[in-house]
Amino acid sequence: MDAYELITRNAAEVVTEEEVRALADDPEGRRAYVGYEPSGVLHVGHMLTANKLIDLQEAGFEVVVLLADVHAYLNDKGTFEEIRETAERMREQFLAYGLREADTEFVLGSEFQFDREYVLDLHALELETTLARAERAMAEIQSGDTVRVSQAVYPLMQALDIHYLDLDLAVGGMEQRKVHMLARDTLPNVGYDAPTALHTPLVADLSTGVGKMSSSTGVTISMEDSRAEIAAKVNDAFCPPTADPGPDDEGRERENPVLQLFEYHVFPRFERVVVRRPEQYGGDLEYDTYAALEADVESGELHPQDAKEALAEYLDRLVEPGRARIRAR
Repeated sequence: MDAYELITRNAAEVVTEEEVRALADDPEGRRAYVGYEPSGVLHVGHMLTANKLIDLQEAGFEVVVLLADVHAYLNDKGTFEEIRETAERMREQFLAYGLREADTEFVLGSEFQFDREYVLDLHALELETTLARAERAMAEIQSGDTVRVSQAVYPLMQALDIHYLDLDLAVGGMEQRKVHMLARDTLPNVGYDAPTALHTPLVADLSTGVGKMSSSTGVTISMEDSRAEIAAKVNDAFCPPTADPGPDDEGRERENPVLQLFEYHVFPRFERVVVRRPEQYGGDLEYDTYAALEADVESGELHPQDAKEALAEYLDRLVEPGRARIRAR
């Protein structure tokens, strides 16, 4: 797989195609980042972007993980002491999950976001941005129903972070798209380059297939869950025998989260997936690609329950190093 294929594997969107191809032509030493609020235990929804960081490291990029303690504080996620304790636990889990420590720089937002130059640039962006535009950018990721002034400042800080961390590529889930578009529009107004962006898909709610996986609104698979907890959650997951389920009774679009987890988490990390079945039910099945597994689900060759049992096994293998690292602290 060449650099461009690694960069764009499982990406929902790149902005722009031309800019990403230029990065792929000369990836060595390029810098990519994802920012995470240290607001709780990591779950597999978060880790989709971590998989992308692993791809980028394989392509030759240096990776920056912003543990955004100031952002978390602005989004009312606890005291700085609580947030920083969570940030350290997240750092350990990212490394256990597969990011190469030698090629990964972990940065707390508070290390540079209180500097005078940064604050003055933030005020310059505030002068260039309407409140309505800032609110639109934050709508997908704010906590609570009431918009606070701090939450309007939040996306402007995300835009500035991209410049101050000296990045070539900003990575995030599709919920970050509006923030990155705000950055592309506003940073040139204060003399900085518009960032190149890559967006990953969102894993659907595990129970319903509607919306996105979120620890605040539904069931998630935590990076600290036990093998039994993972198996129980996957066993209860929404998994019709298709990758394209119809809308629910309220007309809301749905995805198959079990198949999404195979596509975005399991197959990028394992060369072969084995689904174990008793001989009387046809014996084991082996897959080298996600497309082959999906085709067998669609045809009925692979029963959703057998797929769930295999998914629980492989997710546990991905999560176990993080559990062990936390236990050893």
